[in-house]
Amino acid sequence: MAEENNTGPIVAAVETPAELKTSAAKTQRSPRRQKTTAAEPVRPTAKPRRYSQQERIEKLKRIETQVTEAKGTLKDAIKGAGISEQTYYQWKRTVKPVDQRDEKLLSAGDELADLVQLEA
Repeated sequence: MAEENNTGPIVAAVETPAELKTSAAKTQRSPRRQKTTAAEPVRPTAKPRRYSQQERIEKLKRIETQVTEAKGTLKDAIKGAGISEQTYYQWKRTVKPVDQRDEKLLSAGDELADLVQLEA
């Protein structure tokens, strides 16, 4: 056991204010990044919406009519339809070949009718 009657110098155990300042200066750290709290809601990513072929055609026609009637720019019409520019151009590219195939079928039918007339 330690002696209770030990009356040695107590001053050596207590640090002076100057020593406290120097030790505090050495241990300065940059502040930590704050963690997100539970009060901040985490936004789930939006699930991509799938449009049917008919919905795509309707949106493309609506955009085209807005642009031709000079109600705004193409970008404004696309944003108004609720799709991105990339989606607009992809839809436009995929719809065009379908329209061209229909025209080719009609022209082939006209050629067949002309051939039947010639044979008669």
